[in-house]
Amino acid sequence: MRRIFVLAFVLSLLAVLSAINAQTTPKFWQYAPTPVLGWNSWDIFGTTVTEKQIKEQADAMAVHLLPSGYKYLTVDIQWYEPESKGHHYKRNAKLTMDEYGRLTPGLKKFPSAASGKGFKPLADYVHSKGLKFGIHIMRGIPKQAVEKNTPVLGTNVKARDIAITSSVCRWNPDMYGVDATKPEGQAYYNSIIQMYADWGVDFIKVDDISRPYDDIQKAEIEAIRKAINETGRPIVLSLSPGATPVAAGNHVMKHANQWRITDDFWDRWVLLLAMFERLDAWTPYRGAGHFPDADMLPIGIIDFNRPTHFTQNEQYTLMSLWSIARSPLIFGGDMTKLDDFTKQMLTNPEVLKVNQESTNNRQVSNDGNLIVWAADIPGSEDKYVALFNAQSKGDDIDKKNATYIGPIMNKNNRSQKIDISIKGAKQLILFVTGAGDGFAYDRVAWVDPVLHGPDGDLKLIDLKWSSATAGSGEPRLNRTANNRPITIRGKKVEGIGTAAESTIIFDLPKGYETFSVTGMVTDSRTTAQMGVMTSKKALKLKDKADISVDLKQIGLHGKVKVRDLWRHKDIGVFKGYFTQEINQHGAGLYRISPVK
Repeated sequence: MRRIFVLAFVLSLLAVLSAINAQTTPKFWQYAPTPVLGWNSWDIFGTTVTEKQIKEQADAMAVHLLPSGYKYLTVDIQWYEPESKGHHYKRNAKLTMDEYGRLTPGLKKFPSAASGKGFKPLADYVHSKGLKFGIHIMRGIPKQAVEKNTPVLGTNVKARDIAITSSVCRWNPDMYGVDATKPEGQAYYNSIIQMYADWGVDFIKVDDISRPYDDIQKAEIEAIRKAINETGRPIVLSLSPGATPVAAGNHVMKHANQWRITDDFWDRWVLLLAMFERLDAWTPYRGAGHFPDADMLPIGIIDFNRPTHFTQNEQYTLMSLWSIARSPLIFGGDMTKLDDFTKQMLTNPEVLKVNQESTNNRQVSNDGNLIVWAADIPGSEDKYVALFNAQSKGDDIDKKNATYIGPIMNKNNRSQKIDISIKGAKQLILFVTGAGDGFAYDRVAWVDPVLHGPDGDLKLIDLKWSSATAGSGEPRLNRTANNRPITIRGKKVEGIGTAAESTIIFDLPKGYETFSVTGMVTDSRTTAQMGVMTSKKALKLKDKADISVDLKQIGLHGKVKVRDLWRHKDIGVFKGYFTQEINQHGAGLYRISPVK
């Protein structure tokens, strides 16, 4: 009898706990219990995407990606600006909107929106392919609506009564903020979100709302969440751009399904490298229905019609990191030009399982950019492990005892003179670090670099370097890293443009004793340090590294068997440690199972 009583008590307690959990878990988390798999128009079409292109992409997506679970197709920014161009925004652009100040699709781009139909005909087409339909919006109310002082639907007030004219996006000034603390501000958001729901929208990406995450933006996030709830439609909410402050983690996860942790992510190694730290920092806020978003996958054919700059090794890093960190997987490339390699990157079923089904995803170690991530597999003792060699050529060079390490350079300290001895040296190494601020535009130049000796001078730019890397763009002669002339007070100068993290190595000819150069900032956003060192022997630069994980550290004891998920191949039995040789900028992704 006592056992029955105890059992009944336990069951009752579990029921109470379940009810409490149900009350505290937001309903909208059910809308995206796993990271969203989808496509977005920005990387390939910018502000110019049209109805015709969206239909073509939907057709291709249904064939190539839908079978692997990719469902969400999103029309990105400026669909309401008929004359938009490129990846840029026109100040004071004429936007299409209705009598209530609500933006509507421009008919030049989206002819099916005529007669007040909005995106419904296009959404219906996308739905007919088995896909979900998404749109991008800017937070707030159009400046154009405020200028015309349009009425706010369902209220007795007008646009000027709810607009916060001091709250303007710095990079796309189409909108003013909305005072969402006013009932009429909430009513405005209710009106636009209900319109989207009536169109059949399944996913909304709201921009200019998660940085700086101030009181105005916070109130607007809450208003949008409330407006979506009022529609009764299971619309997935994505917030952009980043970086969303980590301190806002508890608030953002209670109102959004995903949120950007970075500014726009493009195909540059320095941006990918920075994502390790960002995804690690957001670990406490990752869970079913709420995911930190590392942004889109700029692979395949992007930027109107060019192939990605990411190497194949870097693409393995990208997909492995996004998968084991459970970031949404939003492809940015042209699905009508999907090559075999890109397709296998996106659709590998064993890799997608890591993204969709793993738990307790965390960084285990980071030793000099040799990085290990791990995750649990629900209902199993097995683990997922990702190994990353995030080093670049020259990273393993010990620069602590460099001949010269300069002061931190920025917009206030833009240049420095460097003179060092190179007597007896076989190699000259020029390096640039990002000074630890994690920013991606640390561009500098080595201006007028010259070797001096008893028999004369030699311009360093007349020598061919033996190795050169740059975190953004590439090292260039007489040009900046982003391919502009190097200038001082408007006059072109000679030198080498590069960007952190950067290492440039020259083999030195005999007969030179000193080296002089001027280090100069070429981008006002730069925070960097420049350094110079010499070597009396030729350095052997590694392009691979062994990376190990202590199996006990991830909860595995005794013998284990390991499967390579990228190669779909069992690779052997291990005990104590699992070690693999990984290419620089490359990665491996594995399933590790105890041997019974």
